[in-house]
Amino acid sequence: MTSPAALAVHPLSTDALLGGSKVLRARPGTALEWVRLIRDGISAAAIDALARALKLTQSELAHALAIPERTLARRKKEGTLNSEESAKLVRLARVVERAEEVFEDLDAALDWLKSPNAALAGATPLSLIDTDIGAQSVTDTLGRIEHGVFA
Repeated sequence: MTSPAALAVHPLSTDALLGGSKVLRARPGTALEWVRLIRDGISAAAIDALARALKLTQSELAHALAIPERTLARRKKEGTLNSEESAKLVRLARVVERAEEVFEDLDAALDWLKSPNAALAGATPLSLIDTDIGAQSVTDTLGRIEHGVFA
């Protein structure tokens, strides 16, 4: 029998990682709503929200996103990320959400994301998320872990 707690929705969601509706000024529920939000540009406050949630320094986050630190600092002053930067931020948050789902614990997920992984040619999953193909490799690996292919 499945416990009520097991049926609960994970409290960690992409929008929560990015600061929630307060930062996003929206509650995107569908892929198309995310597309519109990304195209319009996400609030630069999402940078700090994600860095806090992932326990990363500004420098580490900039590296993971492949966005220069100076650019992130400039965007904070301007208030909004461009669509490409917004897409990278959302992609990272989505991968973290998926990792937390698989490991059922944010700290375990973050440890996994920051550790070299043999299934990813020794790279850390976090270092691959700056590209679509890298992020897909990370989510594929998470799927295999979830199904017991990698212990």
